[in-house]
Amino acid sequence: MYADAGTDAETIRRILRNAGDTWAVVGLSNNESRAAYGVAAVLQRFGKRVVPVHPKAERVLGEEGYASLADIPFPVDVVDVFVNSELAGAVADEAVRVGAKAVWFQLGVVDDAAYGRTRAAGLDMVMDHCPAIEIPRLDR
Repeated sequence: MYADAGTDAETIRRILRNAGDTWAVVGLSNNESRAAYGVAAVLQRFGKRVVPVHPKAERVLGEEGYASLADIPFPVDVVDVFVNSELAGAVADEAVRVGAKAVWFQLGVVDDAAYGRTRAAGLDMVMDHCPAIEIPRLDR
């Protein structure tokens, strides 16, 4: 129901260009074989500050990690979600609580109810897309 609205090109551009440069990446760890690690590295190459959010709260790609969004002691602009769809809604709700401007659900992560709640709270949202694929397309 909501997924198509959340994947339009204008929303993607608005988040990547205007939402801000501090991206909390939920599910990011030092496991270089995981998609979150590669996407976070691409975001950094495009000038985004990546904030790892993972239960281990480890430093990743030179940035201090935090166990939850609520533990981050500074504002976060975008919350990039690398958890399965069953857990993603709770992360979106936490993103709203911490004052993020946007939520981005990665490829394969879809929760229509979370999309509705997040948009109703005034945040931009994208589902089932990858910023590492979309960000190089911005200037085309």
